[in-house]
Amino acid sequence: MADNASPHHVELAERKAYTALTSRRTSADWAKSTEPGSRTAGQRSMAKVVPLSGGVPIKAGEETIGAVGVSGSTTEQDEICAVAGLAAVADQLK
Repeated sequence: MADNASPHHVELAERKAYTALTSRRTSADWAKSTEPGSRTAGQRSMAKVVPLSGGVPIKAGEETIGAVGVSGSTTEQDEICAVAGLAAVADQLK
């Protein structure tokens, strides 16, 4: 955890990763598809998921093998950081 980061960012990062892993898409995409009023809005009440950007699935080919979650900045910047981190190790995921 970074200096001066709030402890709740750890939980948010974990929940963003869980959301990306279980939905097999970014947490931002999942959040859009479960917006209030949508037919899938009820999914937001499940434990551990969070409708925020910053969760990105880790893929080996087409298979989802894990996820990364980033929290601590704006949610848009969190996702940019998560994507950049995965890009740095992308050659190891083939």
